[in-house]
Amino acid sequence: MNELRLTVNGELQKADPGTTVAALLKTMGIDPARVAVERNRDVVPRTTWAEAGLADGDRIEIVAFIGGGADAPVGPAAHADDPLILGGRKFNSRLLIGTGKYRTLEEGREAILRSGAEIVTVALRRVDLTPGKPNVLDTIDRTRHTILPNTAGCYTAEEAIRTCRLARELGIADLVKLEVIGDERTLFPDGAATLEAARVLVKEGFTVLPYCMDDPVLAQRLEDVGCAAVMPLAAPIGSGLGIRNPYNLRIILEHAKVPIIVDAGVGTASDAAVAMELGCAGVLMNTAIAGARDPLMMAEAMRDAVSAGRRAFRAGRIPRKLYATASSPIDGLID
Repeated sequence: MNELRLTVNGELQKADPGTTVAALLKTMGIDPARVAVERNRDVVPRTTWAEAGLADGDRIEIVAFIGGGADAPVGPAAHADDPLILGGRKFNSRLLIGTGKYRTLEEGREAILRSGAEIVTVALRRVDLTPGKPNVLDTIDRTRHTILPNTAGCYTAEEAIRTCRLARELGIADLVKLEVIGDERTLFPDGAATLEAARVLVKEGFTVLPYCMDDPVLAQRLEDVGCAAVMPLAAPIGSGLGIRNPYNLRIILEHAKVPIIVDAGVGTASDAAVAMELGCAGVLMNTAIAGARDPLMMAEAMRDAVSAGRRAFRAGRIPRKLYATASSPIDGLID
């Protein structure tokens, strides 16, 4: 055979017999430090690329992270005396930020800087085979920030598991956001598939943060299989409707022994504050900031709202009463 016929990221490519994974990446001008490779649906370990020969008909997926970036956390979101603990790791900020949907890479970087977030989510996608395209990792200082790969766009447990394995191969830590979508229109998560994937990933040593419906029973099941946190939605992804069912969240919080992080549906700062006042450990958002008229100002508002909501929860609100209670003493009134 004079040449190999390969399918690379869905496109037909030709290569010489004996071509290895490493040689293929070099020929295509792809920086091997920025990608992970899958051959016929199996991850190819980075350490084997130089010897991993390709065969005619192989289907190759070359993937990398996409999204925006972040710099060092600043501002009142940081509280060293009240850390968020996920998988044994401590974080000062309780605001988690997505990195997509910003108008420019620079806007995303500045918005995340102003948010004070320490954890930033990134999605895994096929590499654009045109050399020289920017990569999200260029904008994130990984010595100061934690990257949270997510499985956005996955509709089966198998797809989500594959995505997490590829993220691990990219050299990112084992902290992952698990998301398995069950309905294309509402983007509601598939609880059964999420639970199935969580079981596998926990056994493989991942620190799993699953996105789920605000279902107290499912939240308990996800905790039982070893998830490090549970992330129920406030409302559908990107809807901006805020918390639609605070009562289910209260039930989840009452029984949970792991952090509960509201994920999806936040629209404005008051939504984030309400989530924190209920006792949630954190809030994850993207569209609420990236889609705002002024994303940079909204990032600051969200930072302050999460911080204020957490402090209000710790301080303890006054009881609700039907009738008024005078706030001024009645002793010494003038006759």
